[in-house]
Amino acid sequence: MNAKPNVIIVYMDDLGYGDLSSYGANTIQTPNFDKIVNGGVKFTNGYATSATCSPSRYALLTGRYPWRNENAKILPGTAPMLIDTNQITLPKVLKKAGYYTGIIGKWHLGLADGNIDWNQQISPGPNEVGFDYSYIMAATQDRVPTVYIKNGTVENLEQDDPIMVNYDENFEGEPTGLDNPELVEMKWHHGHNNSIVNGIPRIGYMKGGEKAKWDDKDMAYTFLEEVKSFIGRNKEKPFFLYYAMQQPHVPRTPAPEFVGKSGMGPRGDVILEADWCVGELLKTLKEQELLENTLIVFTSDNGPVLNDGYYDDAVEKLGDHDPAGGLRGGKYSLYEAGTRVPFATYWKGRIEPTTNNAIVSQVDLLSSISHLVGINLQSEDSQNLKNVLLGESSQGRESVILEATGRTALRSGDYILIPPYKGAAVSQHVNIELGNSMDYQLYNIKSDPGQSENLVESQPEKLEEMIAQFKEIRGEINSEAEPLELK
Repeated sequence: MNAKPNVIIVYMDDLGYGDLSSYGANTIQTPNFDKIVNGGVKFTNGYATSATCSPSRYALLTGRYPWRNENAKILPGTAPMLIDTNQITLPKVLKKAGYYTGIIGKWHLGLADGNIDWNQQISPGPNEVGFDYSYIMAATQDRVPTVYIKNGTVENLEQDDPIMVNYDENFEGEPTGLDNPELVEMKWHHGHNNSIVNGIPRIGYMKGGEKAKWDDKDMAYTFLEEVKSFIGRNKEKPFFLYYAMQQPHVPRTPAPEFVGKSGMGPRGDVILEADWCVGELLKTLKEQELLENTLIVFTSDNGPVLNDGYYDDAVEKLGDHDPAGGLRGGKYSLYEAGTRVPFATYWKGRIEPTTNNAIVSQVDLLSSISHLVGINLQSEDSQNLKNVLLGESSQGRESVILEATGRTALRSGDYILIPPYKGAAVSQHVNIELGNSMDYQLYNIKSDPGQSENLVESQPEKLEEMIAQFKEIRGEINSEAEPLELK
């Protein structure tokens, strides 16, 4: 057994606080997720830094609040690298501590300088910011290019069928979801009407690379087999694996074995598919005799969304299920459901099962894991909560800044402050309350988790205290700032 524990981060995509049976769901059962949540430290106040994907992933790997980087927003598939190759990152720190590091799954943090030739070695990418091994999709499952990239090279690409990608204009003669609805198998609702791959219209335009294109329904299996192989190859030395799963992000394309299994449509089906994948991960660790020397961190990049671009029965078949778990808002929102997510740590034989109400943030993983492996890293934003993550303390953060499409809020103690922001109160696309109001909002999140009672008038002293604290961390409040466009 290695002296240092292996570290695996299982990162879900758009999984809500109420999407697991271990977090209160009744209409869906997630036994393998529950093994981690109920077998380790279950956090009830665990946060992603942001209510959207790229910013949260940036914070997870760099230990830096994404609002400090003006480019940390939802990225197109042709975006330049968001992480500077000179930045400290979690995989870099773990490499320094003797770990072999890998990412498998969704990247969505940009590649190269943005002028990407997909037919050559793509650099910089994950391998240039600390990962020894990378097997990724460049952006998201609903964005082109729809190919797997292994250590900077598109897998299965044929030289006589080069890939071309453009997010501004289509390639002549190529069908789109907008112009060729007869070719679409999954109907688009908003924003997803460009190039069609496997009957699914995507965001962005792509031509070529036919043999390299992924099969959506096999994606979960493809990434899982990579995970199993990575563990098998590296079992003799400490390893760090960032397993960035694509579920339940759109397009939801469960493998045939999971179609209809949840009774809640594809969204429920892919949650069950992901739960099975995590079960296979645990089984692999047990077979390799690594389970008792592996710290697993399980969480999600942001809160839930139902209709996020396709008609897929997520709304119609929801039934009594509440993906937000009683919280207000969802993905894209400054309300709690945007950033408060399932968050658990599991280490068989080391961490005792417990529920912890401490405030923890994914931005803290850099410092906390660094200290776990013997590197005393100091960071402006990332706090060392190693003892909290190991279940040895309930003293978490005093406060955390939360972000959604360029707007920020403050969680401090039991209170949430949302400054005034212009913009729609509810997104017309996804039907989620965004948290925008031209008035301050103040909530006691402990007594009022659903954020139904604005305390601005009844607790003016608390309001002033929270405003002062917010300004000290974040700077002046710009209530005229336009929220970034949702896509």
